[in-house]
Amino acid sequence: MESFYKTHNYLIEHVQSPIRRQLMDEIDWSHRLIGIKGSRGVGKTTFLLQYAKEHFGINRCCLYVNFNNFYFTQHTLEEFAEKFSSQGGKTLLLDQTFKYENWSKELRNCYDRFPNLKIIFTGSSVMRLKNDNPDLHDIIQVYNLRGFSFREFLNHNTNNEFKVIKLEQLTKNHVDIARSISNKINPLDFFSNYLEYGYYPFHMEKRDFSENLLKTMNMMLEVDILLIKQIDLKYLSKIRKLLYLLIEAAPAGPNVSQLSNEIETSRATIMNYIKYLKDARLINLLYAQGDEFPKKPKQIYVQNTNIMHTVFPELKNDDTAYKTFFYNSLRSKHKVNIGKNEQDFCIDQQLHFKCDNQSKHKFSSKMFYAVADKRVGQKNEIPLWLFGFLY
Repeated sequence: MESFYKTHNYLIEHVQSPIRRQLMDEIDWSHRLIGIKGSRGVGKTTFLLQYAKEHFGINRCCLYVNFNNFYFTQHTLEEFAEKFSSQGGKTLLLDQTFKYENWSKELRNCYDRFPNLKIIFTGSSVMRLKNDNPDLHDIIQVYNLRGFSFREFLNHNTNNEFKVIKLEQLTKNHVDIARSISNKINPLDFFSNYLEYGYYPFHMEKRDFSENLLKTMNMMLEVDILLIKQIDLKYLSKIRKLLYLLIEAAPAGPNVSQLSNEIETSRATIMNYIKYLKDARLINLLYAQGDEFPKKPKQIYVQNTNIMHTVFPELKNDDTAYKTFFYNSLRSKHKVNIGKNEQDFCIDQQLHFKCDNQSKHKFSSKMFYAVADKRVGQKNEIPLWLFGFLY
């Protein structure tokens, strides 16, 4: 047990988190079992350690544990939790949970046996913590940690403390909001950099960002899809090729028959692979209102613009990149569907948006325009960058 405390204290002392994540204030920490999902690379481990540092420091009532530790090849989680609890432990932070074979069953046992113990654990984005785990569905609270928003990126790079803006506020008061922000900094000076490398926290590390993201993407494929979904390694090349083709064609609607021929697998398998890539947060699926998987999506987007730039380094920011940014920014807290006619997106079945590179269009009172080249908008024309303040 002492070796775990020693590791915990070292990690707390050295954790680097210059940006306080918005999710820290959205979680109801009173719950006894909390699962935090997120794609690889968005900072789940740092988030756990930052929580521990803020609320406990090196107080021994809180302990961070990583299931990479070989201790758990010979000892059970339930056994460890019992020992921790008996020594006055109150909050257990568990990382890399998917590496522990009977994690859901033992989490349930710990919840029932140790009423004074709170457990907070991380899970891969492909894990369905409630729906696929009947042991936990009635006791667990699940939250999603996303990559940096443009707001968080700006706060880090400009030492500001810009707050989250709700969509309703944004659509009604975007001119005043944009002016108040632009009086402090010019957001357009930072927007292109964010689209290229600002979504993943590791852009702050002194390593090559593209190489790091490529490594992370391959880990998503090899671990978050193959390992967790128990797919044979021989199919990895097919999934990698499919991902490349989807990124190359985005945001086109998928031609499943053509993809089936190119990947040399069945249409049903293609659709399953697309679902896995979506769950791993590598792509986003855009549906018409009322449709959902297993129906074929109307369009497939890359999950975020950083992936686009890494796979295609010569990529220039254009309408596709701007629409990708818009979709990724909105989908966190809103229902996003494909729009009709000239509309690109329908939000929450009531707000209609078109993303444009420049403000050269006729206005429609029935539609909002998210425009990339504007620092401050007017009427129904809203600066695209401002949608990066929604979380």
